Amino acid sequence: MSADGNPPPDARADWTIDQDWAAYTPAEHAVWTTLYERQTKLLPGRACDAFLNGLHALDLHRGGIPDFSRINEELTKLTGWSVVAVPGLVPDEVFFEHLANRRFPAGQFIRKPDELDYLEEPDVFHDVFGHVPMLTDPTFADYMQAYGEGGLRALGRGQLHNLARLYWYTVEFGLLQTPEGLRIYGAGIVSSRAESIFALDDPSPNRLGFDLERVMRAPYRIDDFQQVYFVIPSLQALLDATLQDFGALYERLTRLPDIPIEAIEPGDEVFTVGTQAYARNGGRLAQY
Repeated sequence: MSADGNPPPDARADWTIDQDWAAYTPAEHAVWTTLYERQTKLLPGRACDAFLNGLHALDLHRGGIPDFSRINEELTKLTGWSVVAVPGLVPDEVFFEHLANRRFPAGQFIRKPDELDYLEEPDVFHDVFGHVPMLTDPTFADYMQAYGEGGLRALGRGQLHNLARLYWYTVEFGLLQTPEGLRIYGAGIVSSRAESIFALDDPSPNRLGFDLERVMRAPYRIDDFQQVYFVIPSLQALLDATLQDFGALYERLTRLPDIPIEAIEPGDEVFTVGTQAYARNGGRLAQY
């Protein structure tokens, strides 16, 4: 987002740009291939079926960085969604407007070879590999549209910080309960080698049952592994929990304090009581 809130000179009014797939270099395609092959070896038995099925349906391993026009032919047939290229982070209103209209804004650039394990700003691998496979699932696709519509309403109420937590702890860092055990579906996890391991295996974080109000009271970390993950019982349950007027909920939240990230409340459904050792030791994301 530019300082004055206006799109960059090369972007349209809705902040979209041409992907310009032909301009990617062989080295950039090689980064995608390295990341893709590394993650797809790791994710079976860790990622949920909806993600793995979406990855298969879109076949994102054809010729390096995917061409958005090709993805959109297949994705639109499945759930009516499409991917649009943007120059980076966009204003909240623009982001929500795209989601509400079943368009997912994705960064166009890809990280450098020396940034494989951590990148501060989302790139095309995080956005497309991490987010887009879940958009092939009709239930999750509906959830993302509902989130965009809710975001537009939240802007007018000054409650965006609460709604952002819902996105963070579901779309980016959500866990799913299955008969086979916990599985990951959040894009911030499935696109990260280290967090794909940490989120399920490490004894440090708390893993708690999803509750809408509880999640909206939980701050989050943007610079390291999460101290708490929230577990949904199903994608349908996630959608059902959010298909409501949040007005009364927002009113309650204005009178309630935040819950510390590491806390476990008396009413929490607890899957794992974490040691919080990773956070107490200062975090070592780059060396994990």
